[in-house]
Amino acid sequence: MALKASIVITGIAIGLLLLYGADVASSMGADGEKSDGFLPLNDMQRGMGLGGPAIILPIIAFFISLKESSKGLGGMIIISGVLILIGGLAMVGTPAPEGVERNPIMLFAPGIFQIVLGAIKIKKSSN
Repeated sequence: MALKASIVITGIAIGLLLLYGADVASSMGADGEKSDGFLPLNDMQRGMGLGGPAIILPIIAFFISLKESSKGLGGMIIISGVLILIGGLAMVGTPAPEGVERNPIMLFAPGIFQIVLGAIKIKKSSN
């Protein structure tokens, strides 16, 4: 039961990250001009509403299913971490809005942490 719940919440996190990325991509104009995405959210709302849960949920999933082995869940947690790293790299490559200071370390650390947790889950599943 814990494993199924973990897979579901990690799947939700991946879905949120994909939605976040699609919204950011749709908000970027062809000439580099920033416009509204398809969701009526500003950068802060998008980050807190989509990014925050996407960072927290896979970590919760790992600890919920700590005693159960699952290579699939480990792979999903790694995918989530990689998507966060890709988002961090994209953030570094785009200019920040005026009056906003970005810190890419805030994305790289959780992304790397999730990749490590996923690798641990896969390693434990192999034994």
